[in-house]
Amino acid sequence: MTLQQLKYIIAINRSLSFAKAADELGVTQPTLSAMLQKLEEELDTRIFERSNKSVKPTPAGEQIIRQAERAYSEVERISELVAEGKGNISGHFSLSVGPTIAPYILPQFIKSYAEYYPQVKLSIAEMKAATAFDALANGRIDAAIAISSHQQQGILEIPLYTERFWVYLSERCWRKLPVFKPENLEHEQMWIMKEAQCLRESAFSFCKARSKGRRVYEAGSIDTLIRIVDLNGGFTIIPEMHLPFLTDHQRQNVRRIDGDYLSQRRVSLYVKDDYIRQRMLNTISQTLLRFMPETMMEPRIKQFGIKL
Repeated sequence: MTLQQLKYIIAINRSLSFAKAADELGVTQPTLSAMLQKLEEELDTRIFERSNKSVKPTPAGEQIIRQAERAYSEVERISELVAEGKGNISGHFSLSVGPTIAPYILPQFIKSYAEYYPQVKLSIAEMKAATAFDALANGRIDAAIAISSHQQQGILEIPLYTERFWVYLSERCWRKLPVFKPENLEHEQMWIMKEAQCLRESAFSFCKARSKGRRVYEAGSIDTLIRIVDLNGGFTIIPEMHLPFLTDHQRQNVRRIDGDYLSQRRVSLYVKDDYIRQRMLNTISQTLLRFMPETMMEPRIKQFGIKL
């Protein structure tokens, strides 16, 4: 078994196509097929089921591929670790970002990162937490940015920043109030975002009473929720970093939350607990520090950076 063979089966699994994998690897399709066949004979196990129309891993093949991804990833990092030890930050770095976080940080993050760390081959994928943690465990990504308080065995959580929630009210919904008080609004007037647990928990935590109201409507994005509120009345909650996306007129409908309620979300960086590329992780925190509001960033990150 060779590293080259591991690289080949990883590529086949990624594209589920011999033609695409061969093109990615810069080899001929017969060469790729022969290398796979040789590995399967050596292991006495079929790794892929293939036909004229499809390629997919066998149950045993899925386990082999996961282990191959881990092994190949660790070998690739040897040269990167040597470079970091010499003070050079380069090599590959793969990052996932949660879908309720990505719209607010990625545009500026990508611009700043490319400017300050041009030697790093950065790849970013938008993933929900469960998918990201599986990718971390299997070595498919180096790190994940997600909502805090996801406790996973073998995963280290590093708090990055805390973001407050604000209330967005319709113009006919207690607009004259200087701040938002939960007792002023009924449960049935609240609109929440689908599959965004941090928003859902915050919304329910300051409802006047969970038993009141007939229903809670769900939407797929903050922008959709705001348009629903504008046309239908009621209120929703929005993260602080959405405020710049509002028009001047819409900003008149934003109110802070009055009282001791769950009205914020913490965002963390997640890595495997044996991850050792500290300099690379600090490229993430340093990039965020360049454009994020200073009051939102974790004090320890601002003062000390990331320490493994």
